[in-house]
Amino acid sequence: MAMKNGPDNIFMTTLDAAASWARSNSLWPMPFATACCGIELMATASSRFDLARFGAEVMRFSPRQCDLMIVAGRVAMKMLPVLQRIWLQMPEPKWCISMGACACTGGVFDTYAVVQGVDRFIPVDLYVPGCPPRPEQLMAGIIALQDKIKHGGTLNGTEFASRDQSNGPVPFDKDELIRIREANEQIVTLN
Repeated sequence: MAMKNGPDNIFMTTLDAAASWARSNSLWPMPFATACCGIELMATASSRFDLARFGAEVMRFSPRQCDLMIVAGRVAMKMLPVLQRIWLQMPEPKWCISMGACACTGGVFDTYAVVQGVDRFIPVDLYVPGCPPRPEQLMAGIIALQDKIKHGGTLNGTEFASRDQSNGPVPFDKDELIRIREANEQIVTLN
């Protein structure tokens, strides 16, 4: 807001609003891309769509330098520990976009080997539907996330304190773990 009866070049705001504005306009994505959604994610950085216009062009492959994870495409159960480790290595504040039907709900892969929605294991801030979603949809999602970041947040990031665990399924009980171990031992003895 501009000051009344003051110079036009003075702008007053709160420190929290300034920090939220800076965070929203300097997102550094960490791509976790598989299959066809990964190709669409790569297309957003091309000259035709130019994600750099929105301050999110710096695709980093080091989780300690990122604040936005874009999970694009299907996630197999074997990849899930890697995804969770990358998420935990990212510094706060951090956000997550689930891109594509497979990342959001498992898509057409309704099997035991494909995660049926990454929101069961890491907190997701924004969903971009589609199979695969077009680059324009991802850019609209990033703009919506920027708006969400601008209108919420504090300098210290205290709003992220409750995001230490995902709302995923409950872990296996002891009996189920014993059955899994016995089944694996039987497979080893048969081979």
